[in-house]
Amino acid sequence: MAYQKLQAESVIKTLEQLHRRISERFPDSGLADVCAEIVDVANNTERRARAAGRPHIFRNLWALLGIAGLTILTLAAVFAPALGIEAMFPETFVTGKNSIYDLIEVLSSLVLIFVGAFFYLSATGTRGKRRFVFRNLHELRSFAHVVDMHQLTKDPTTLSKLAPRTQSSPERNMTPFELARYLDYCAEMLSLIGKLAALYGERTSDHEINAAVNDIEVLTAGIVRKIWQKIMILDNDAAMRE
Repeated sequence: MAYQKLQAESVIKTLEQLHRRISERFPDSGLADVCAEIVDVANNTERRARAAGRPHIFRNLWALLGIAGLTILTLAAVFAPALGIEAMFPETFVTGKNSIYDLIEVLSSLVLIFVGAFFYLSATGTRGKRRFVFRNLHELRSFAHVVDMHQLTKDPTTLSKLAPRTQSSPERNMTPFELARYLDYCAEMLSLIGKLAALYGERTSDHEINAAVNDIEVLTAGIVRKIWQKIMILDNDAAMRE
């Protein structure tokens, strides 16, 4: 069973190791700083995903306890006097406006109100949980776009001596090996961002949350495919030089 579920600790350890690898290979690089920030987010993600997985009814526990207490007080206020009066004057509670059945009807209306309040709070809890998770998923989505920006200008075709530079061309001082490692680090980071998003999906069956998680996984997988196309170009160039 331990291998049937994504373990947050393993994702965090992998991210921490990736950060060390990037820092050792590309010290003082912006990519290392981005990875460090993702590690910080990952440490919070475990706690946030666990909180999102709790039944939302507990988010309104005090309100629900208040409803229950109010229901009990209403029962005591309506039934106790009514039953006491009925025992003393049974002839007045047989028919008419003072019937005990009228009191029961009033009580039924109150119960319906309390039930409606219960479901309202339940729906409010669901919306609150979605806002909480969506806010955190938006953060992960933003990181995915930041990593994409870092790999965007890393074009393997510019390593060719035949590729002319212009005044606005970005600085490209990496060797083919360094460029391949840089792109691979970006791909790993994006995959791990997708895994952090998946932690939220594993802890809830909410279809809207799972749809948002799936969107992030599709986004990161799409960027990773672009990166691997670049890595394949580098591999092909290396094979041709051999």
